[in-house]
Amino acid sequence: MSDALLNRIHSTADLKALSPEQLPELAKQMRHYLIETLAPIGGHLGAGLGVVELSIALHYILNSPQDKIIWDVGHQAYPHKILTGRLSGIPTIRQYGGLCGFTKRSESDHDPFGAGHASTSISAAYGMAVGRDIRHEQHQVVAVIGDGALTGGMAFEAMNHAGAKDNNLLVILNDNEMSIAPNVGAMSSYLARLISGKSYSQAKETAKRILEKVPGAVEAAKRVEEHVKGLITPGTLFEEMGFRYIGPIDGHDFNHLLPTLENCTHLNGPVLLHVITRKGLGFTPAEDDPETWHGLGPYDIKSGVPHKNKSAPASYTQVFADTLADMADQDQRIVAITAAMPAGTGLSRFQHRHPDRCFDVGIAEQHAVTFAGGLAASGKRPYVAIYSTFLQRGYDQIIHDICIQNLPVTFCIDRAGIVGADGATHTGTFDIAFLRSLPNMTVMAPKDEQELRCMLATSLTIHGPVSIRYPRGSGLGVEYQDISPLALGTAELLQEGDAGLLIAVGTRVHDAQQAINTLRNEDGRAMSLLNMRFIKPLDDEMILTHLQQHQPLVIVEEGIGAGGIGQQIAVLALQNGWSGPFLHIAMPDKFPEHGTQAEILRDLGLDEAGILRQLRQLAH
Repeated sequence: MSDALLNRIHSTADLKALSPEQLPELAKQMRHYLIETLAPIGGHLGAGLGVVELSIALHYILNSPQDKIIWDVGHQAYPHKILTGRLSGIPTIRQYGGLCGFTKRSESDHDPFGAGHASTSISAAYGMAVGRDIRHEQHQVVAVIGDGALTGGMAFEAMNHAGAKDNNLLVILNDNEMSIAPNVGAMSSYLARLISGKSYSQAKETAKRILEKVPGAVEAAKRVEEHVKGLITPGTLFEEMGFRYIGPIDGHDFNHLLPTLENCTHLNGPVLLHVITRKGLGFTPAEDDPETWHGLGPYDIKSGVPHKNKSAPASYTQVFADTLADMADQDQRIVAITAAMPAGTGLSRFQHRHPDRCFDVGIAEQHAVTFAGGLAASGKRPYVAIYSTFLQRGYDQIIHDICIQNLPVTFCIDRAGIVGADGATHTGTFDIAFLRSLPNMTVMAPKDEQELRCMLATSLTIHGPVSIRYPRGSGLGVEYQDISPLALGTAELLQEGDAGLLIAVGTRVHDAQQAINTLRNEDGRAMSLLNMRFIKPLDDEMILTHLQQHQPLVIVEEGIGAGGIGQQIAVLALQNGWSGPFLHIAMPDKFPEHGTQAEILRDLGLDEAGILRQLRQLAH
């Protein structure tokens, strides 16, 4: 297939040089390019395929970067990147040193707001709209939000604010699940064009001026209009929030998109345009299984099968999900909660076995936490499976609704530490620092998958809040044994030596052990090694027993150094008379770039080679 038309697009000006009749062919070529280009590297394929026509239409009608287009979430933005001069960079997307997988302000003037977490676009767009009006500027501000992101309460908070004002703002609801309105067709598209057009708006304003002279007539007419529109459109909710509702329209038909978008740019006040799209359109496997194809690694184009390393050990996510499902077989109190990530967190496995005890609350992390608190208060044992980066969004609820009340909710924190290709917005950097400071909270981190299983068993013995952090990716392939609870707050002595103490946490235990073994083979110096299974409570006695007054103390953790466990252990050591050399190997005070987990760990000095290099420097 020729991509001649696509290869002419180096800027939005090149797009605008095309005729409307050429746009369907451009969309076809763009889909082909995305499917072919992402096959060897993976990425967020399904979302991008679903918004090809919408992206083209937006840039055809609007004038970016003067007009602001904010994508929610940024994984929809691959076509947007292509149309804004980044076509040649798509083969590098989410790769080390390449394009970011989300919108990123530092990457392009066409990315007015970074978006790695959902439900933020309307708030940001409204802020930009208000800023524009304060400066007396005239450009358009558009937020494109998916129907999944609309499940987040922040989106409705923003609409509640914007809808009460008269600032011009266009919100495009990209509905790719048919969950709000299945009535897409010629009539609804006609009505959308009619309602968004000048004739309808002018007639409405004329009628309003006339009726204003009749007491009560304006309110009566408004109620009639809303009733009639409610019968033919699903927009009553948005209208009640102060938005003029347009739609639904076919998001893959330029004959609907172009005139409706053009009309919307001339409307005053907040407007919501409802666009129906199909996630993964143009690639049958992605259309049939949008959840799997939302974001994935390399895949085979012909067979539509993702490439998997069949020899790799089970992932920590799989181990967690299977173990929790087994525990639920024996304990009817156990329930599981996810915030729109049943597959990503592994809970689809739990859901299959215990469908009545698994709850997907949508992209609503705050609600997930407090919902779990309510379940715990009613006698259940909730397990909230959530990525570290998304747990940040429920921090207030963890403090006020769980910890203050000392409720037995267990947070199963997936993707803790470096996540790789998704970069800074998804890296699990801060959970150690923000959880270990909370009263009543127990914090654990397993060194391998067997220890993860034991920590899940341990959580059932603790009558208060618990968090267990574990990494993205495969385990070490250790052999499973029977699981039994760990003694609360106990570290594990893995090696004993007389050349200092190395304390490692979770994911870094294995690499730290390899590093000190290499050092011992080089010069005969042997360090003691503690696996700090409990980040909180600390095993003070074990630490102080193996820390001699003037010997080196080394702490390795895959989390932010500021506020991490290393600082707490250093204070403990100093308070007890220790005065030896100190080395804290942790994540620095900056956000990591994107790349593979191995590449980022290497750059941060947190892999085996990096730990060994720093141990050698300490020795000399």
